[in-house]
Amino acid sequence: MTRVLISDDDDLMRAGLVELLSNDPSIDIVGQAATGREAVEQACRLGPDVVLMDVRMPGLDGIAATRELSRKAPDVRVLILTTFEQDDYIFGALRAGASGFLLKRTRPEELIAAVHTIAAGDSLLSPSVTRRVIDRMAQQPTPELADLHKIAELTRREKEVLALIARGLSNREIAAVLVVEESTIRTHVKRLLMKLGLRDRVQVVIFAYESGLHRPSR
Repeated sequence: MTRVLISDDDDLMRAGLVELLSNDPSIDIVGQAATGREAVEQACRLGPDVVLMDVRMPGLDGIAATRELSRKAPDVRVLILTTFEQDDYIFGALRAGASGFLLKRTRPEELIAAVHTIAAGDSLLSPSVTRRVIDRMAQQPTPELADLHKIAELTRREKEVLALIARGLSNREIAAVLVVEESTIRTHVKRLLMKLGLRDRVQVVIFAYESGLHRPSR
């Protein structure tokens, strides 16, 4: 079972998410929260696998709540819910420790798949919508978190893989570009995460921009 906590200040949105996710017998809704503070408290107490986190909530917003959860309950993974066009804080949410983001207007089957993807330890960085977010967040890079000395530990091929991840490519797409097996790319990604001390592909993308290894396309 995948244990999910839903955090959104909109009662109708929260109820809709509960009803939708409850259609999947492998998903267990363990709690609901109307504020970021409630989300943090319940997540620490209930230990869900995934928190669906709205960005704009009263008091403690979704970004601050995600940052606090990353410190207090690092095993709990956060999937940010956003309207995209209105939310300019997605990059901040990802830097705060979110494992991915999802548009509120996404199709039901995509929402369920996203929850399982995040619960499995992967990040939600793929398809065209994600690439739009990557381009958008890269317009104002903030080079302050990247430990540049770690770059020296990477091989030439690992740097190539890092740059392609930063462009939003999947393992399969990277394998096609570099003309190698997908299993080889998975190995490179694991080594990248270990050498850079990063948790997932989301953090790899952020590192690539903050270190200057990748610049947004114009």
